[in-house]
Amino acid sequence: MRRPLPAPAAVLVTTLVTACVALPGAAASPAHASPAHASAGPCRPGEGPNLRGRDFTKGASLPDSLRCADLTGAKLDGLDLVQEDLTGAVLRDASLKEANLTQAVLKYADLRGANLREADLGQAHLDHADLRGAVLVDAEAGQAEFPHADLSGAKLNRAVLTQVEFTDAKLVGADLSESTPGQLKARKADFTRAKLREAAFTQANLRNAVFAGADLTEAEFTMAELGGADFTGATVEGASFTMADDADLTGARGAPTGVAGLPTSLPTSLPTSLPEAFLPGSGGDEEPAAPAGGGISTGLVLVVVSAVGLAVTVVAWGVSAQRRSRRAARLAFMLRGAEEDVTRLGEEIDRLDYEFQISGRAGSGDHDWRRALDAYEAAKNTLAAAGREQDLHAVARAVQDGRSALDRLRGRVR
Repeated sequence: MRRPLPAPAAVLVTTLVTACVALPGAAASPAHASPAHASAGPCRPGEGPNLRGRDFTKGASLPDSLRCADLTGAKLDGLDLVQEDLTGAVLRDASLKEANLTQAVLKYADLRGANLREADLGQAHLDHADLRGAVLVDAEAGQAEFPHADLSGAKLNRAVLTQVEFTDAKLVGADLSESTPGQLKARKADFTRAKLREAAFTQANLRNAVFAGADLTEAEFTMAELGGADFTGATVEGASFTMADDADLTGARGAPTGVAGLPTSLPTSLPTSLPEAFLPGSGGDEEPAAPAGGGISTGLVLVVVSAVGLAVTVVAWGVSAQRRSRRAARLAFMLRGAEEDVTRLGEEIDRLDYEFQISGRAGSGDHDWRRALDAYEAAKNTLAAAGREQDLHAVARAVQDGRSALDRLRGRVR
């Protein structure tokens, strides 16, 4: 059996091990890899097929696997890339205008400078993707996921961003003017110096997000969650914060609307009069003696403590009641929106069914047609039983599934 090392020797061994680990070129444990290494992605240069500069808009076939493919400068306009696995693909400066990337996997993809104008990115997965300077103007990206992605300098004007996941994403200097990011999930997202004029952040989760120096003129934050959000130097002229939770506009510029008027501190003045029971000579067997040295009487201290306690209770109750009211109003608002979405999906199905009938083409046997009908039924049933905001997220997913199926069906039959 080995004998334990003496204390000085143990310290020496520990020091030597630490020094060896810290030596340049020493192999680092994967569990302790640096953030840059951890986010480097799953591919090595040249690992995937080399498709640089290729034009696939004239009938050329794509390979079966595009995982880690090099598509730098390639033309993919209007292509059907539904559910395609493009993990780690290099699409730098590629043209993907009007491409259908519904449910595509673009994790760790390099999309710097890529043109995704009017592309369909519904439910696409872009975790850790690099979209610096990318163009997503008029793109449809409902329920797409961009966690930890870098969209610095990207153009997302008028993009549909309903229920998009931007958690911990970087959007420094990005242009989201007139976009519709309703029910956005963007905790810890960085919108520093972003252009967000008239952007609709209704019901968005923006806790601990950074809006430093951003242009939020006439932006819509109705019923948004803003706890810990930083608006230092942001322009909030005409921005609406109606029923927004925990909005702190310290350091912001301009005149917003709908800012909650609850007191932010306790009253600083004490009551100017006291109840008679606490006044000298107002009853009782004995008049309370004044403290030596002209100090404050015990009765006055009790009154002050009671007044402060009452003020704290009233403020706390008011804040709690207002939050409950905001939650109820937010749920009612979301219910109306979800009902309208389900109704529109049903109308789209009816219109396409009518087109099938007058053109003599039947869609009843098509897989996507059946999927659209099933999605519509699922949306209706979930909406009927919805009692929480989480239930409405399931409704939105079903509606998005139905619309994606209809889009694929239209693309085949027209």
